[in-house]
Amino acid sequence: MPIVPLRPLLETSNKYGFAHGGFNVNSVAQAKAVIEVHSMFRSAAILQAADLANGFMGGKADFLNATLEDKKKGAKNIATAVKKYADQVDIPVVLHLDHGKDFESVKAAIDNGYSSVMIDGSHLEFDQNVELTREVVKYAHERGVSVEGELGILAGVEDNIFSNESTYTNPMKVCEFFKKTGVDCLAISYGTAHGPNKGKDTKIRKEIAIASKENLRHEGIFGTLVSHGSSTVPQYIVNEINDLGGNIQNAYGISIDQLKSVTKHGIGKINIDTDIRLAITRNIREYFNFNPNKKASESLKDIWSIMKAKPDAFDPRAYLTPIIDVLMYGETKDLDVIEILDCIERGVKEVAGTLIVEFGSVGYAPKIEMITLDEMAELYKKGIK
Repeated sequence: MPIVPLRPLLETSNKYGFAHGGFNVNSVAQAKAVIEVHSMFRSAAILQAADLANGFMGGKADFLNATLEDKKKGAKNIATAVKKYADQVDIPVVLHLDHGKDFESVKAAIDNGYSSVMIDGSHLEFDQNVELTREVVKYAHERGVSVEGELGILAGVEDNIFSNESTYTNPMKVCEFFKKTGVDCLAISYGTAHGPNKGKDTKIRKEIAIASKENLRHEGIFGTLVSHGSSTVPQYIVNEINDLGGNIQNAYGISIDQLKSVTKHGIGKINIDTDIRLAITRNIREYFNFNPNKKASESLKDIWSIMKAKPDAFDPRAYLTPIIDVLMYGETKDLDVIEILDCIERGVKEVAGTLIVEFGSVGYAPKIEMITLDEMAELYKKGIK
């Protein structure tokens, strides 16, 4: 199926009280795996690429310093891959920009094939956040592209997103934000955090989600809430990485039970990134452990050299740069590299498959209205509620 806007998925999760996982990808292999595992569970798929992930997919190994041109190239590469694999399945597939930091980055994603975007103006004052978000909504909705905003600041570090402290979302401002911007969904700050170090026994403040959703219902506003920084950081994977020579310390996530509890209170999309990074890293370390001769492989020796030198690295982009072209385009005839791609795909499917079940989206794909971007643009033009 062709890729679709996010809005129909939000309407379905809102109606039936479950959440879709939003799974971040940084390579063609990851995108392929996310789509295939969702198809297996008959769940609609949301593939997310952060603003700087587009830089990496544009060939910028130093993605923290990616230029707008890098991002444009990367957006086109990931969109091409997602469209290719989406055409092979019978489920809705969304390609969503995660944490677009400015209008030009969001525009680059939309113009190169994204069907949904997030504009993160949470670092701005409320009125400035509204102004930036409204500008993005106007450009996106004219093209049938759905929009996610953010209100409140999450602590933690992920790519270029970082803050030492959280600023919780004020539920009293949520309705005003939806009214003034026209966003389809809103990321809230309620105790989650970016990165692998969320704090042991972290408790999310689900009353913020409850109050925000009740205010929206009272005002008759359609609006889905989004949970960022929600990786569960499975301890069995962390322990396995460390047993294989890694050094991941003080890594704790949000419990699945807490995340499941908020799907009944307006949280319709839950973002996952760290869990995927950890599972891939575990698989690749395990691969080298079981196949020590591959450490000297002409194709893989540089990967192993980086992993050995950086035992605390769990983001695959930190050590897979020697095969960045394969990550960008998904094509190789090198059998050793193909085995690394298999490690990537299995890691993605392990994490995504588990959370598709836990978040309750299994089997809902046929209930989602299939709509093109052009058709969605017409609905936005008519003032969809």
